[in-house]
Amino acid sequence: MHEMDIRVYYEDTDLAGVVYYANYLRFIERGRTEALRAAGIDQGRLKAEEGAVFVVRRIEADYLLPARFDDLLNVLTRVEALTGATVVMAQEVLRGPEILFRARVTIACMGTEGRPRRLPGVVRAALAGSV
Repeated sequence: MHEMDIRVYYEDTDLAGVVYYANYLRFIERGRTEALRAAGIDQGRLKAEEGAVFVVRRIEADYLLPARFDDLLNVLTRVEALTGATVVMAQEVLRGPEILFRARVTIACMGTEGRPRRLPGVVRAALAGSV
Protein backbone atom coordinates (compact mmCIF):
# COMPACT_ATOMS: atom_id res chain seq x y z
CA MET A 1 0.00 0.00 0.00
CA HIS A 2 1.38 3.38 -1.00
CA GLU A 3 0.25 6.62 0.67
CA MET A 4 0.57 10.18 -0.60
CA ASP A 5 -0.75 13.40 0.92
CA ILE A 6 -2.25 16.11 -1.24
CA ARG A 7 -3.65 19.53 -0.32
CA VAL A 8 -6.79 20.87 -2.00
CA TYR A 9 -6.08 24.24 -3.57
CA TYR A 10 -8.58 26.83 -4.73
CA GLU A 11 -7.90 25.83 -8.36
CA ASP A 12 -9.12 22.29 -7.55
CA THR A 13 -12.60 23.46 -6.57
CA ASP A 14 -15.77 24.59 -8.28
CA LEU A 15 -17.85 27.68 -7.43
CA ALA A 16 -19.25 25.94 -4.35
CA GLY A 17 -15.74 25.31 -2.95
CA VAL A 18 -16.05 21.56 -3.56
CA VAL A 19 -13.38 19.60 -5.43
CA TYR A 20 -14.40 19.36 -9.07
CA TYR A 21 -15.08 15.70 -9.89
CA ALA A 22 -12.42 15.37 -12.62
CA ASN A 23 -9.69 16.49 -10.21
CA TYR A 24 -10.01 13.23 -8.27
CA LEU A 25 -8.68 11.55 -11.42
CA ARG A 26 -5.67 13.88 -11.31
CA PHE A 27 -5.12 13.07 -7.63
CA ILE A 28 -5.17 9.31 -8.20
CA GLU A 29 -2.95 9.63 -11.29
CA ARG A 30 -0.33 11.24 -9.08
CA GLY A 31 -0.85 8.48 -6.51
CA ARG A 32 -0.27 5.76 -9.13
CA THR A 33 2.84 7.49 -10.45
CA GLU A 34 4.31 7.79 -6.96
CA ALA A 35 3.36 4.20 -6.09
CA LEU A 36 5.24 2.97 -9.17
CA ARG A 37 8.20 5.20 -8.29
CA ALA A 38 8.23 3.82 -4.73
CA ALA A 39 8.28 0.29 -6.19
CA GLY A 40 11.43 1.22 -8.14
CA ILE A 41 9.77 1.71 -11.52
CA ASP A 42 11.16 4.72 -13.39
CA GLN A 43 8.62 5.35 -16.15
CA GLY A 44 11.02 7.56 -18.13
CA ARG A 45 13.67 4.85 -18.12
CA LEU A 46 11.05 2.20 -18.90
CA LYS A 47 10.07 4.13 -22.03
CA ALA A 48 13.67 4.81 -23.08
CA GLU A 49 15.08 1.34 -22.40
CA GLU A 50 12.12 -1.00 -22.86
CA GLY A 51 9.92 1.02 -25.22
CA ALA A 52 7.03 0.54 -22.80
CA VAL A 53 4.49 3.05 -21.47
CA PHE A 54 1.31 2.78 -19.40
CA VAL A 55 -2.14 3.95 -20.44
CA VAL A 56 -5.39 3.94 -18.51
CA ARG A 57 -7.69 1.34 -19.99
CA ARG A 58 -10.55 1.40 -17.50
CA ILE A 59 -11.68 3.29 -14.41
CA GLU A 60 -14.50 2.40 -12.05
CA ALA A 61 -15.07 5.37 -9.74
CA ASP A 62 -17.31 6.09 -6.76
CA TYR A 63 -17.68 9.61 -5.39
CA LEU A 64 -18.71 9.19 -1.75
CA LEU A 65 -18.19 12.51 0.06
CA PRO A 66 -17.03 15.96 -1.08
CA ALA A 67 -13.55 17.31 -0.46
CA ARG A 68 -13.28 21.07 0.02
CA PHE A 69 -10.77 23.88 -0.32
CA ASP A 70 -7.73 23.49 1.98
CA ASP A 71 -8.51 19.88 2.99
CA LEU A 72 -5.50 17.65 3.47
CA LEU A 73 -6.21 14.42 1.62
CA ASN A 74 -4.46 11.08 1.62
CA VAL A 75 -4.31 9.03 -1.59
CA LEU A 76 -3.93 5.29 -1.00
CA THR A 77 -2.83 3.03 -3.84
CA ARG A 78 -2.39 -0.71 -3.88
CA VAL A 79 -1.82 -3.26 -6.62
CA GLU A 80 -4.82 -5.53 -6.83
CA ALA A 81 -3.96 -7.76 -9.81
CA LEU A 82 -1.39 -8.35 -12.55
CA THR A 83 -2.09 -9.99 -15.89
CA GLY A 84 0.11 -10.41 -18.93
CA ALA A 85 -0.25 -6.79 -20.05
CA THR A 86 -2.23 -4.99 -17.32
CA VAL A 87 -2.00 -3.83 -13.74
CA VAL A 88 -5.16 -3.27 -11.71
CA MET A 89 -4.84 -0.77 -8.88
CA ALA A 90 -7.30 -0.02 -6.11
CA GLN A 91 -7.22 3.59 -4.95
CA GLU A 92 -8.91 5.66 -2.28
CA VAL A 93 -8.86 9.33 -1.40
CA LEU A 94 -9.39 9.98 2.30
CA ARG A 95 -9.76 12.98 4.59
CA GLY A 96 -8.70 11.63 7.93
CA PRO A 97 -10.67 8.41 8.44
CA GLU A 98 -13.38 9.34 5.88
CA ILE A 99 -13.24 7.74 2.43
CA LEU A 100 -14.24 10.44 -0.07
CA PHE A 101 -13.51 8.70 -3.35
CA ARG A 102 -12.77 5.14 -4.39
CA ALA A 103 -11.55 3.84 -7.77
CA ARG A 104 -10.38 0.68 -9.43
CA VAL A 105 -8.03 1.51 -12.31
CA THR A 106 -6.73 -0.83 -14.98
CA ILE A 107 -3.55 0.35 -16.65
CA ALA A 108 -2.33 -1.37 -19.78
CA CYS A 109 1.21 -1.66 -21.05
CA MET A 110 1.76 -0.34 -24.56
CA GLY A 111 4.76 -0.13 -26.81
CA THR A 112 5.83 3.35 -27.88
CA GLU A 113 4.29 2.62 -31.29
CA GLY A 114 0.87 2.36 -29.59
CA ARG A 115 0.36 -1.40 -29.65
CA PRO A 116 -0.36 -3.53 -26.56
CA ARG A 117 2.57 -5.48 -25.12
CA ARG A 118 3.35 -7.67 -22.16
CA LEU A 119 4.53 -6.09 -18.93
CA PRO A 120 8.33 -5.91 -18.87
CA GLY A 121 9.97 -8.31 -16.44
CA VAL A 122 11.27 -5.46 -14.27
CA VAL A 123 7.71 -4.19 -13.77
CA ARG A 124 6.33 -7.64 -13.01
CA ALA A 125 9.16 -8.31 -10.53
CA ALA A 126 8.67 -4.95 -8.80
CA LEU A 127 4.90 -5.35 -8.43
CA ALA A 128 4.48 -9.13 -7.98
CA GLY A 129 5.09 -8.95 -4.24
CA SER A 130 2.38 -6.32 -3.88
CA VAL A 131 -0.49 -8.48 -5.12
